Amino acid sequence: MAVEITQFLLAAQSADTKVRTDAEGKLRQFQEQNLPGFLLSLSLELSNDGKPMESRRLAGIVLKNSLDAKDATTKEHLVQQWMSNDASFRSQVKGLLLNTLGSSVPEAGHTAAQVIAKIASIEIPRKEWPELIGSLLGNMTQQDKPASLKQATLEALGYVCEEISHNDLVQDEVNSVLTAVVQGMNVTEQSSVRLAAATALYNALDFAQTNFENEMERNYIMKVVCETAMAKESDVRQAAFECLVSIASTYYDVLEPYMQTLFELTANAVKGDEEGVALQAIEFWSSICDEEIDLQDFESGDSYPHSRFIEKALSLLVPMLLETLLKQDEDQDQDDGIWNLAMAGGTCLGLVARTVGDAIVPLVMPFVQDNISKPDWRSREAATYAFGSILEGPSVEKLSPMVISALDFLLNAMKDQNSHVKDTTAWTLSRIFELLHSPATGFSVISPANLQRVMVVLLESIKDSPNVAEKVCGAIYFLAQGYEGFETGSSVLTPYLPDIITALISTADRTDANDTKLRSAAYETLNEVVRCSNIAESSQLIAQLLPVIMNKLGQTIELQILSSDDREKQGDLQALLCGVMQVIIQKLSGTDVTKHVILQAADQIMVLFLKVFACRSSTVHEEAMLAIGALAYGTGPQFEKYMPEFYKYLEMGLQNFEEYQVCSISVGVVGDICRALDDKMLPYCDNIMTLLLKDLSSGDLHRSVKPPIFSCFGDVALAIGEHFEKYVSYAVPMMQGAAEVCAQIDNTDEEMVEYGNQLKRSIFEAYSGILQGFKSSKAEIMLPHAPHLLKFIEVVVKDANRDESVVRAAVAVLGDLADALGPNVKVLFKDMTFCSELLGECLQSEDEQLKETATWTQGMIGRVFSVCG
Repeated sequence: MAVEITQFLLAAQSADTKVRTDAEGKLRQFQEQNLPGFLLSLSLELSNDGKPMESRRLAGIVLKNSLDAKDATTKEHLVQQWMSNDASFRSQVKGLLLNTLGSSVPEAGHTAAQVIAKIASIEIPRKEWPELIGSLLGNMTQQDKPASLKQATLEALGYVCEEISHNDLVQDEVNSVLTAVVQGMNVTEQSSVRLAAATALYNALDFAQTNFENEMERNYIMKVVCETAMAKESDVRQAAFECLVSIASTYYDVLEPYMQTLFELTANAVKGDEEGVALQAIEFWSSICDEEIDLQDFESGDSYPHSRFIEKALSLLVPMLLETLLKQDEDQDQDDGIWNLAMAGGTCLGLVARTVGDAIVPLVMPFVQDNISKPDWRSREAATYAFGSILEGPSVEKLSPMVISALDFLLNAMKDQNSHVKDTTAWTLSRIFELLHSPATGFSVISPANLQRVMVVLLESIKDSPNVAEKVCGAIYFLAQGYEGFETGSSVLTPYLPDIITALISTADRTDANDTKLRSAAYETLNEVVRCSNIAESSQLIAQLLPVIMNKLGQTIELQILSSDDREKQGDLQALLCGVMQVIIQKLSGTDVTKHVILQAADQIMVLFLKVFACRSSTVHEEAMLAIGALAYGTGPQFEKYMPEFYKYLEMGLQNFEEYQVCSISVGVVGDICRALDDKMLPYCDNIMTLLLKDLSSGDLHRSVKPPIFSCFGDVALAIGEHFEKYVSYAVPMMQGAAEVCAQIDNTDEEMVEYGNQLKRSIFEAYSGILQGFKSSKAEIMLPHAPHLLKFIEVVVKDANRDESVVRAAVAVLGDLADALGPNVKVLFKDMTFCSELLGECLQSEDEQLKETATWTQGMIGRVFSVCG
């Protein structure tokens, strides 16, 4: 059954394209014609120490890829394929892999460990490989086993724990795994074994809940981890600290007895260890901060102890972190991917500030004052970074005098000789504007007196090096955002808008930036400046900006495209410009005074967007789609004339399962167009509803698109009224099916709870739209579906984890049901005691919107009963 495949595996790695392609074809043919034989041959190749490592390595990779894939649908197919093999064949492959763990070639053992874990991820949840854990533990407990076998076995245990859920093992198995892993970390073991054991423990910590509740077991685990954090080898120390970081977040509530030791360990690592180890030591304190910040958010309950570790360690922890700020890299501002001690220390300092608030200020300010004027750039940059890091957490009262007095100094520092200092100063200014500049709520460190100086410095500094200019864009972004909400009075920023807009467009056009980050920052800031401007004062300026951006968008269509890289650059630039177009369209069509600007330019705008779509053959541009949604909203019924041309792109978007965000946005745009066109949407509804129903039925489409589709049913029904009748028999069963899904959602999974809330809300929105659409005629069509809807509402509102927005949608649909069906539903409402309980509760709510909806619904239900007498 097995075939000799060494030569093909070696040839598949040949530098000669023809040889390589031929070999790949032969392997693919073998796989397609005889999959079991193919898998067995790969396993034999990997397990045979007489074979070349190159062929064994590739055999392992192909074997692993035959069991797992990133794409969920492909993965499910591979799982089914593996499980369709008979048990004896699977045992043969698994036996070969387990033997390979003992290979004299460490890389083969390592690869086998990964493949074992992939099979375990398929079989253990199905209770199909009960002997695996015992086999692996046997390798650890038998005397005189070579270190290489122990190492590969620990790697396998670690990978298995990473792949499976902690519910898949019984407690005895968990105990045995942890015992083996912790023993593997023992100081008497070789360093390669200790490293594999520490990595395995990191993956197994989720399984250790019961063990951490037992003081004796917990003490033993913590003792071994702390000892391993002092190992001679830095990679072993780093792996142990990674375990401590995970323990900090998973088992925070039992850490108290160990904190003294942990502080000493982390402090020594931060002061004197290699960077990789020191970074993990800082990460430990960041994790403690994260836990304590979360606990402060839920301070009301005492169910979970808040040990205030940060507060207790503050006087020692802050000086340790401040020291790290002086360990910058020369090129850290130029490289996005860089993460060093100074950055980790500053991030942790920011978390400490959020944890303890005002108490951090007196510990940090002396460091700032001592270093801010020193000749060494590192000192000036560290002082500025420390100052910027503590701006979130302490009270406005504590910070404002300090920030107001520092503002002038910081503005001067934008002329510093050193680029790092300017970069961090611009970042600090953007933090000040984000956190301490909110004139709409009555407080800002910026006054009409110092605004001019701020603007002069920012508009000058935006011409600095790309990394500094990018941070300056951030500062302008938050400065403009702070003035949002000043629509009633005159905005003090208005006189500066022409210069700001000119500077941002020039910045976006700069050619000295190596990547597109600066351009993105400039356009995103331009969007915020337009969005937050006072339309009464800036309408003319924004109207003048429209043709400028349209012209730039037009130029992208003429770009010469010679490579996929060119195509990507064109797409990125079009995305940014369509984003600006969307904001301008929304701003100008938001008031009657300026709406005419959009109506007059709409034809040209639409031609541009259609050309942008035409630049791509198979996919639809999501930013252009969003901008078209804004245009539909802005032009209303006039949008009808664009539908014949635009519809094919809308259809492409609705069928794009691969880029599901595009599909989701396209669904949203259908809603925008429905609101714009009302019954003029009718000619397109058959096709659109067919596509939407197809999307809902698809197992390939990402689940996040499904709630918007249900909401869209409501939009379509509202637009076409009684004509929605022909879709009811298809749409409503889908809605009822989704309601059943809501009932089965796992309440322990936060992500699924959030998805469930979106789904419930969208189902209610669909019913509301359909009921309102049928209200003036044919309302009785929905009568047979009313009991199911009422039952669904009852289940949702009785859920302890219910979400406010879901309750609002449920109360609204209750009112729509009474309003549309009138006396017909009296008999249904009669026995529904939960309705009056729900409305009574909502009328007591502090949420004004909910109160208002409940009052209206109560009126509608009251009317049903009064009409019936």
